[in-house]
Amino acid sequence: MGGAHTGAAAPAARAVGAGKPRIGISGSYGGLNLGDEAILHSIVDSLRREAELVVFSRDPADTEVRHRVQSVDVRGLTRLQSREVVAGLDLLVFGGGGLLFDDEAELFLREVQLAHELGVPVMVYGISAGPLTLPHTRKLVRDALDRCAAITVRDRHGVHLLQEIGIETPLQLTADPALLLRPAKLQASALRHEMNKGARRLIGFSVREPGAAAPDLDIDHYHALVANAADYVIDRFDAEVVFVPMERRHVDIQHSHAVAAKMQHAARTSIVKGEYAPAQLLMLLRRFDLAIGMRLHFLIFAALAGVPFVSLPYASKVSGFIEDLDLPAPPLTALNAGTLLAHIDRSWDHRERLRGHIAERLPALQARAARNHEVLTQVMKQRVRPHADPRTSRE
Repeated sequence: MGGAHTGAAAPAARAVGAGKPRIGISGSYGGLNLGDEAILHSIVDSLRREAELVVFSRDPADTEVRHRVQSVDVRGLTRLQSREVVAGLDLLVFGGGGLLFDDEAELFLREVQLAHELGVPVMVYGISAGPLTLPHTRKLVRDALDRCAAITVRDRHGVHLLQEIGIETPLQLTADPALLLRPAKLQASALRHEMNKGARRLIGFSVREPGAAAPDLDIDHYHALVANAADYVIDRFDAEVVFVPMERRHVDIQHSHAVAAKMQHAARTSIVKGEYAPAQLLMLLRRFDLAIGMRLHFLIFAALAGVPFVSLPYASKVSGFIEDLDLPAPPLTALNAGTLLAHIDRSWDHRERLRGHIAERLPALQARAARNHEVLTQVMKQRVRPHADPRTSRE
């Protein structure tokens, strides 16, 4: 791709009279989280033939290579520079994923607010929300979303929260765009490199860091809980444990090591080492006999890979996905060693039934996920009128 990812304002130019609309995509992108990259892959894949795309990214070079689209440095652009990029759009897609929470909602909403100022239509695409407890943040979210052309929300908890803060624009319940991901080929050497080829059984684990999106996460509690569970499955099922970091550049790897350090059988654990695209990770997960995890997209990937799983819900977005699958979803804070091990035992004993249960309910969720693009198509037909010169038409 061209040099659009420089720190200066990236020009939003296209040929005068070009027929395709120019669509911007703004979210938590830039190769930081494999779940977010799966979402972006789904959005880009659905729009690539219909529009010229530009992604607001925290690592434009990664985004351009990974998704083959133009990208701009969202954190490197000043407000004035970002305004110039937004002015060249026919539509801004905001989402998907968990972008609306107290500490960072204002940051993520900057391009949405600029689009409103410039008269560029905005679609909110497959988001979730929360925690939203601060009055000024709730007002900011309400004011920004109520001016959008359409809003799709990926879980019922998000719908209820956005209704609670007073959003009047109709909220359409969909599902996570990553549910439409399809597996990609993976070299057999990668499987041999990551997995203990002598292991009879492999059980995957996912952990995450605390932070603004998970303010109630107690590190000591969950580290001890997961370490105990990992030791248990090694003893009980004669399995090897594989930790799967969904955020390699952040601290998933460190937290995986921290959990392993609390284990008695740390020698029978490993951590996925390679850099994989989300679709490749699906192929890796197919090797697991069971998955036990916290991160939402680790559980989504397990479901897509046909792997029965045990969830450790730390946030409403995870609970919402589990409830959509009609599975038990006790919150992480309510679990102790005994209840978790009993849950793992039941899930293992009935894993084929669990696998079938997930497979039976997955198509309905995937149909809901496809609804995101259907709504976007409607918005494009109703609100998007490609203009001849994106740099001057809205001055």
